[in-house]
Amino acid sequence: QVQPVESGGGPVQAGGSLRLSCTAPGFTSNGCGMEWYRQAAGNEREWVGSITITDLTYYADALKGRFAISKDEAKDTVYLQMNDLKPEDTAMYSCKTFGTLCSSPWGQGTQVTVSS
Repeated sequence: QVQPVESGGGPVQAGGSLRLSCTAPGFTSNGCGMEWYRQAAGNEREWVGSITITDLTYYADALKGRFAISKDEAKDTVYLQMNDLKPEDTAMYSCKTFGTLCSSPWGQGTQVTVSS
């Protein structure tokens, strides 16, 4: 799989929203899903959520209700909609394909900074 490309990050005030994008040409036609992760400075990378090839979505318990993952197969792009953002959501957000023969390199990531 090709390296995904993330975009859409930036500074935002607490309570605001951002939509991140992750594009990986060919991942849907290859039958792959996509996962989002984040890593705050000084912390380990943590799993945010995922979307399967059949559009099933899963989220980390702490993020349910605020984050939503969707997919546009025509664009080979997955979105991470983040609402009611909090300072603790500040992190580098990255995506990665998953599934049988679907492992991809990590993307460069996109930085989200939430100010109080």
